Amino acid sequence: MMKCKTDCLEKPLSLAFEKLGRVVGRHPCVFVLIPLYVATVLGVGFIFLQEMEANDIEDQFTPVNGPAKLERAIVLENFPQSEEFSQLRLVSDGTYASLIITGLNGKNILTEEAFNDILELDRQVKNIMTANSFENLCARTKESCMSNAILDIINYTASEITSSTITYPTNNGKFLGTSVGGVKLKPDSSVLTSAKAVRLFYFLDEEMTKENSDWLDGFIKFFSNYTEQTMVSVSYFTSISRQNEFETSSDSVIPLFSITYFLAITVSIMSCLRLDCVRTKVWVATFGVVSAGMAVLASFGLLLFCGMPFAMTVASAPFLILGVGVDDMFIMISCWQNTEVDKNVEFRLAETYKEAGVSITITTLTDVLAFYIGLLTPFRSVQSFCMYTSTALLFCYIFNITFFGACLALNGRREKSNRHWLTCMKLPEASGDSKGCCVGGAYDKSTRKEYGMPMDSFFKNYYGPFLTTVWVKMLVCLIYAGYLAVSIYGCFQIQEGLDLKNLAADGSYVGDYYDKEDEFFSDFGPNVMLVIKNEQFQYWNPAARESLDSCLENFQNLTMVDSGIAPISWLHAYMQTLPNADLDNETQFKGKLTSFLIQHGFSQDVNFTNNQIHASRVFIQTVNVSTAIDEKNMLNAFRETADKCGELQMPIDLIVYHPAFIYFDQYAVIISNTVQNIVVATCAMLVISFLLIPNPLCSLWVTFAIASVIVGVAGFMALWDVSLDSVSMINLVICIGFSVDFSAHISYAFVSSEKSSANEKATDAIHKLGYPIVQGAVSTIAGVVVLAAAESYIFRTFFKIMFLVILFGAVHGVMFIPVFLTFLGTCSKSHVKNKQNLPEYSDTSEQRVKAVMSPTGQQMSVWCADPDCY
Repeated sequence: MMKCKTDCLEKPLSLAFEKLGRVVGRHPCVFVLIPLYVATVLGVGFIFLQEMEANDIEDQFTPVNGPAKLERAIVLENFPQSEEFSQLRLVSDGTYASLIITGLNGKNILTEEAFNDILELDRQVKNIMTANSFENLCARTKESCMSNAILDIINYTASEITSSTITYPTNNGKFLGTSVGGVKLKPDSSVLTSAKAVRLFYFLDEEMTKENSDWLDGFIKFFSNYTEQTMVSVSYFTSISRQNEFETSSDSVIPLFSITYFLAITVSIMSCLRLDCVRTKVWVATFGVVSAGMAVLASFGLLLFCGMPFAMTVASAPFLILGVGVDDMFIMISCWQNTEVDKNVEFRLAETYKEAGVSITITTLTDVLAFYIGLLTPFRSVQSFCMYTSTALLFCYIFNITFFGACLALNGRREKSNRHWLTCMKLPEASGDSKGCCVGGAYDKSTRKEYGMPMDSFFKNYYGPFLTTVWVKMLVCLIYAGYLAVSIYGCFQIQEGLDLKNLAADGSYVGDYYDKEDEFFSDFGPNVMLVIKNEQFQYWNPAARESLDSCLENFQNLTMVDSGIAPISWLHAYMQTLPNADLDNETQFKGKLTSFLIQHGFSQDVNFTNNQIHASRVFIQTVNVSTAIDEKNMLNAFRETADKCGELQMPIDLIVYHPAFIYFDQYAVIISNTVQNIVVATCAMLVISFLLIPNPLCSLWVTFAIASVIVGVAGFMALWDVSLDSVSMINLVICIGFSVDFSAHISYAFVSSEKSSANEKATDAIHKLGYPIVQGAVSTIAGVVVLAAAESYIFRTFFKIMFLVILFGAVHGVMFIPVFLTFLGTCSKSHVKNKQNLPEYSDTSEQRVKAVMSPTGQQMSVWCADPDCY
């Protein structure tokens, strides 16, 4: 059954590629010019690059349909922005500038000298002039610019900081938890004795967007050159800083692309270099890299023409495409080298396409499929990366079988004429394996093919026999056990979520501000909004209020809530302000409500229109929410508690919201979506491996290898300070496509070997695949290695995980899988069953089986020096 299915898949493709090879070999100039024309025309799409850039952090790095976005819509609908500014009631982060001021050398900042500097800083900020002054742009409360509580306490007089008694975290009803950090209190008291940091906020009116942006730019420019502090140190930040730094951080990788291109060409040339000045493949290797570059140009241009958003994560895709494209190039060169040199170019290219075409088709299919599965994720940055990368891989494939094939044919014509690779002068034919600059074109007279590479002999005569000795196999098992133990340990250490400060470039003032914030202001978390959105809730009903009190008590009992800080509740204040009024009566309750809300500053907390309370809200202060785990636990606990409030005897329809929840939502989906993508992709690869390998048990070994590589990458990335976020999720999906290349091919080579014993089969598979695996791994790593020098967390993360994927995939291919297959005797039976279908060869030891071919039971007559050829 499997044999029939595989023949149906393989034979038509092989014949089609053979015909294509003949056409390309007959008209190489046409197939050079048409792809160049297509790439040039589609490349014009780059004029839309700036227009299509999608660098909005919230849009790209938070779940598309995250619950917090729906909750925000409910809040905006019921509580529109008021002219009276309230930081507590902001639905977004707001528009602001901020300073974190610390004492030099960690000294107490609550001194007169330090506050002289702080007040001078405050004065200079308010004097910053652009087209407008701060006074004209500031967010106002009671017609005055919103002020900072700590400065109000001392009446803007530095000497009062030592004479005033300040309580913490609240002082005369004003919350200081976000204004003063690194505090020490008097024993058994809430009186503040010292602090290490003070934070000041300068909020602007959000309606004046253009003017605000200019003023914030002026603020950043001012403090980037500010050096006048004598007693304090200053870190600064604005509401536009994170976005600005994120948009500019991609610029750091642009110079690296030229280095990558140079590295890719160098690695390609070195891999294909021969001392024979006719047979060397210098130009072919160079144009193989050019072909990959054309694929990036054409695919990106096409998608930009189509209006596909270009996220910053896509900037790392060209580095990957270069590595993968060069890998496909090695396949075709290797298959070309194993055709008979005395045949005409058209015939040689047809044979090359026949042997390599199915190979690169299947490996392109696996890689593209892995990326298209990534489109299932709810993160737009991942979707954008996967769409651009998968399309680029398809173009890379198309250009390899057209443009690069034509270059191979033109180079073949030069070799056929025995001309020098550089001067194109006709040379005398070399005899035997003699080499020199004045002769060339040597080949093996017995096989009529080019001489093999020296590394093949190393893997056949030294490494293979060494790996299959008993004591080495036991050592490999011990190494694998250690690898697995460390990987599993690392998986339990992995952190979830994208730390927003990592979106800025290294050394940015944004990182310094976030570090100070984490150090001094992590004692208190967000002040969470609890919105009662049930229009039928009877606030005047004692039973309803009792139910609400019970609900709030559940929130107050959470470990991340400070029970000593009472919720900010308009209803509690209403009941305490009018204790003698008959507020259990609906008419009385509603009749006195409007005047109370205005007088006591709660008018923004109740949507009271047409004598109907449509929604209301209270606020609960959280504490000790500093790590990603704390944020995840806090979000889950609040939402679970809100659900429980809906199950009370008198249910309360409640939602919880804070602007930070938009980003916290990634914790709710990151693991489940990563697992979903990995499972779906692994199942797809398992189906493909069943088509590739004529033994179901060995196909399961492929699945095992994929799982093993994924566990290793996930574990070691955690130990390498990489979190599980939308950026690393991309790479875990990539991991599947690349790991199947190595594991499927080595397994098929083992099964297809004609050798009798398992050890001999393993040695034979290593002989066929050892150098190709190393060659493919080096070419791919060369494509991304320069990203290690990038000044951006996103690009360094891409390098780290790609390095782990390729390293572990290659190690599994050349060490773990061959050894494990020797323990699995059933894998060798499949070949014995079908051996009668194999044609006889005079020297089977030198035959290289083409591992990508489906399980037809027939031995292929040529081999390719790349893992994707098997």
